[in-house]
Order: sequence, then C-alpha cells, then structure tokens
Amino acid sequence: MGCSCGGKRAQWEVVADGGTGKVLFTGTEATAQAVSKRYTNSVVRKKGTEPSQQAPANGPAS
Repeated sequence: MGCSCGGKRAQWEVVADGGTGKVLFTGTEATAQAVSKRYTNSVVRKKGTEPSQQAPANGPAS
C-alpha cells in the first residue's frame, strides 16, 4: 500500500519555455528549484497553476 502523504504536500512543477512549455519535473519545491537550474528559461510553479508573467527561476539566458 502506498503512502498517503502525497495529497497533503504541495507539488511543484518545472516548466520549459518560461512557463508555457512542457512540464519537465514534478516534486517538492526544493527539488524543483534544483532541477530548474539544469534547464535554461525554465520556471518553477505550484502544480496546477496557470502560466503567468513570472520571471524564469534560473535567471535570464545570457
């Protein structure tokens, strides 16, 4: 039997293309922040939220 903690914790997504692309990862906020550093122009957002005018989580691509 699986753990029932999944419904009690907030889930976070790493989304490509500044929040308008494909979901690359789903997990805890800390892990999502770490994963987002691997993808240029990705954003971290709470799971299920709509794309917004957020700045990229890992800064501008230079």
